[in-house]
Amino acid sequence: MSQQGLSQAHLRLLAKYDTPTICNVIEVFDVRPRNAGYLDSRIKACYPELPPLVGYAATATYRADAPPRKGDVYSSLDKQVAAFDELPGPPIVVFQDLDDPAVAASFGEVMCSTYKTFGAVGLITSGAARDIEQVGRMDFPAFSNGAICSHGYGHIEGVHIPIRVGGLTLLPGDLLHGDCNGVTTIPNDIAAAVADLCAEYVAAEDIVLDFLKLENPTPQGLALARDACAREIEKLQERVGR
Repeated sequence: MSQQGLSQAHLRLLAKYDTPTICNVIEVFDVRPRNAGYLDSRIKACYPELPPLVGYAATATYRADAPPRKGDVYSSLDKQVAAFDELPGPPIVVFQDLDDPAVAASFGEVMCSTYKTFGAVGLITSGAARDIEQVGRMDFPAFSNGAICSHGYGHIEGVHIPIRVGGLTLLPGDLLHGDCNGVTTIPNDIAAAVADLCAEYVAAEDIVLDFLKLENPTPQGLALARDACAREIEKLQERVGR
């Protein structure tokens, strides 16, 4: 959690691009396998119409199947929002629901209102959502594995600890990018470079997309366009030292 966060300019730049593009650009750096680093299909956008979400994981664990040993449902919220200051940039609350399967919602209107007030820019949970309509009016991006109408005995158990969500282990301070396509991590050590490379990667892909808009495209022309696109991506790979 002590790493240097991205500048506001780089955060805004990342937010201009969809999450699949971010995944593609990360591949250019060859820092991890192509089938690693993103949440699986259990985690879906509650509001797919919202723009991309970018921020740092404020991790926590949640349980709703048994009452907390002391306090009430929201007794740990103050501790959780206080921990936002430990992050290098805008927080994204990320819950691992310890109940499997989830027995109740792990967030709703009160919690999301609290998080947004204290600077969080979104929420991700391996559990369920509720107050879908109310949270939707807040323009607060949220991701979950479904919806459940009750909060049960919901309570936060641990804050800023390693968690596992969507098949991926997340640490506090991990940089996340998510939209209607899903959520990926961005390795912090290449995050600024990823942001800077997005426009050039999109331009390379546009070589193929622009060809396909021609009045009479041919298979031979498609092959040439694809080769040209590949050459541009190879240049990007060479530049970043792959």
